[in-house]
Amino acid sequence: MKKVSLKVKLTLLYTACMVFVIGFIFAVLFSISNREVLASTQMKLKNRVQESMDEVEWEDGQLEVDSDFYQIEDNVYLALYDENAYFLYGKRPSGFTEQIDFSNGEVQKVKDGKREWYVYDLKLQMKENTVYIRGLTSVTDAEESFLITIRVAVILLPLTALLVGILVYRMTRRTLLPVKTITETVQEIRHDADLSRRVGLYKEDGRKNRDEIAYLAQTFDEMLEELEKVFQREKQFTSDVSHELRTPVSVILAQCESCLEEESFNEKQREQIMVIQKKARTIAELISHLLMLSRADQGRLKLHLEEVNVSELVEMIAEEQQILATERDITIQTKIEPELYAKLDETLYIRMMDNLLSNATAYGKEGGTIEVTLTRGAEGLCGTVKDDGIGIAKEHLSHIWERFYRVDAARTGGNHSGLGLAMVKWIVEVHGGNIQVESVPGEGTTFTYVFPER
Repeated sequence: MKKVSLKVKLTLLYTACMVFVIGFIFAVLFSISNREVLASTQMKLKNRVQESMDEVEWEDGQLEVDSDFYQIEDNVYLALYDENAYFLYGKRPSGFTEQIDFSNGEVQKVKDGKREWYVYDLKLQMKENTVYIRGLTSVTDAEESFLITIRVAVILLPLTALLVGILVYRMTRRTLLPVKTITETVQEIRHDADLSRRVGLYKEDGRKNRDEIAYLAQTFDEMLEELEKVFQREKQFTSDVSHELRTPVSVILAQCESCLEEESFNEKQREQIMVIQKKARTIAELISHLLMLSRADQGRLKLHLEEVNVSELVEMIAEEQQILATERDITIQTKIEPELYAKLDETLYIRMMDNLLSNATAYGKEGGTIEVTLTRGAEGLCGTVKDDGIGIAKEHLSHIWERFYRVDAARTGGNHSGLGLAMVKWIVEVHGGNIQVESVPGEGTTFTYVFPER
């Protein structure tokens, strides 16, 4: 199941909160408004009945009713009754048949069929006669007009929620845009291994981008700057140390050669000198690898690309490595497609193949075989180096490209520094290719690399 992004989560959360608040406010307002509508209807009824008292007079022994008494204002019907509830003048709602006792000065609520009414009576004393002015207004009509407002609100609520959701999403997206910038910067740094890049959201002018995310970006940039300085110091230190060690190691090797030519040394002394010579060569190789990787890290190692017959080059490398493999009775078998050309750095390619074959020889089964293949694939030149040796456990596979990482130094007598595969990976990638490894403990390991044809 696809994970929901933070933008969507925040949008849903804020929209739900806003809809809840709006709905709650609407409910409260509608509840209050409903009571206010009914109270207003009653007030209009009372005012209309009270005003109608001026429209009824007693003259010359009979009632005189003004024509305004018959008008329906504010949906209020007026009727004049005698004290025996006999209808005298006025208008009554069509179909209203309910007989209601008079209640002077009080509003009554009656139901006539499916409709409800407010009835308000006022007693009027005219000479010796008593009459009642009755006002009627529809409660149902007042509530229906209010229900229309509720229906409109119910329709507008989803539209409001949609509008709020869109606005919140845009605001959230804009707010989280710096986070996206930080993430992309981190991904670029990881991909390109370039610690010189910065997020750059924080503005020193103090007028903008001074929020919490900007401060986070500033802190991240400051951390990157410190890390860059640390790595630069480490690279420089590695380079300086490697340069300083080359001379004494060269002197040791030269002295070993000179001592081995000296006839006065006995056999035991010669064996001891050869041990020193072997270790010195290992150190020399380590220094060479360190120098190369240091220059690569600093961007000072340039590729010298040229058109190379890779088929012949791999055959030659395999023949040279066979001499070393013979010491462990290992046979190197080749299956190389002829006349395969590619534009690459020949020196680096030879170093890459030497490291792969040296690694296969060191970890291969004594008396076993190493298979070297080279073919043209869809993505370019595809090569493999396969041994039938001890293999690599699954938990170690992801670490073998790390510098100085060795699964078990004791298995090779400590002759491998742990820099060979790191160098192999760099050589392949600097040519625009890729390399993968597959291994089964006890059965062997296969390295597969792809070089693009330029």
